Amino acid sequence: MSSPREKTVALRTERIKRARGKTPATPEPGFPATRLRRNRRSDWSRRLVRETTLSADDLIWPIFVIEGKNQRSQVASMPGVERLSIDLAVKAAETAAELKLPAVALFPYTDPSLRDEEASEALNPNNLVCRAVRAIKGEVGDIGVICDVALDPYTSHGHDGLLIEGEVDNDRTVEVLVRQALNQAEAGCDILAPSDMMDGRIGAIREALETNGFTNTQLLAYAAKYASAFYGPFRDAVGSGAMLRGDKLTYQMDPANAEEALREVGQDIAEGADMVMVKPGLPYLDIVRRVKDAFHVPTFVYQTSGEYAMIVAAAERGWIDRERVILESLMAFKRAGADAILTYFAIEAAQLLSEGR
Repeated sequence: MSSPREKTVALRTERIKRARGKTPATPEPGFPATRLRRNRRSDWSRRLVRETTLSADDLIWPIFVIEGKNQRSQVASMPGVERLSIDLAVKAAETAAELKLPAVALFPYTDPSLRDEEASEALNPNNLVCRAVRAIKGEVGDIGVICDVALDPYTSHGHDGLLIEGEVDNDRTVEVLVRQALNQAEAGCDILAPSDMMDGRIGAIREALETNGFTNTQLLAYAAKYASAFYGPFRDAVGSGAMLRGDKLTYQMDPANAEEALREVGQDIAEGADMVMVKPGLPYLDIVRRVKDAFHVPTFVYQTSGEYAMIVAAAERGWIDRERVILESLMAFKRAGADAILTYFAIEAAQLLSEGR
């Protein structure tokens, strides 16, 4: 059996061969033999030749979960987005299923009293996320549930891993992430989504899943997650922003790097990822396209909280057409090569699409 390194090298070699084999397009005859506007004259014609389509099948709805019953709280930096107690999260998942969304993604707001240096609440089999997973899987029909695998919702310092002498320790963090992933799999999570950006965590989690009988549990790797300024509202939503000590530059990717993203993605695929993620979204469309062209695997993208907040703020001021910009931004992800999009606009977009927008 090939080692992960050998698989990664083979994938990279195949990518280079495919790139070298590309041939230029056949030149078109000039104007007036070619009038590109002919195909744009009518709605039916535009639909007939449309290259990219967007549907509810492409959308995943992130849901923030809080403790309590019949509780909801607004996320101040994300107008229109709420944290929901489990009973309301179940109803939200039902709405998503009715609109034919394939999956929801759960993110917990952990009470500060439950946060500690070791992220011990992440390993509690009855923690907020695990209870939410069981409730949704028990009460909602055919909808997938995605769980974030990272420690920042549970640490008292706001980092995605264990902080040892001021630095996030990769290998000790991976050990905890494996236990967290198994905890979520046992609760019934369909797709585990490691978003921590620790080296080697995909292979370690995949091995643990296989060993423990979770052979059908899928892994969505946040493979190219950048150290971005677009995450601020999300950190407010899960309560980690005010707690964060320092920054995440030592483990999330440098926004200046693109080739490194391909190395990250190749490594995660070689270690057993079923799908890969690029995050943020619109500022990194070039990365989405390069990943899709290089690896031809299911490629997801996350339209981040900052992207959401900018669109909403501009629309509230009347500077843009909210509905058109929502759909245009989502179409941009599909055009760049994304197979699925995590977006806080998922419900609104699905409703617009059902109306034929």
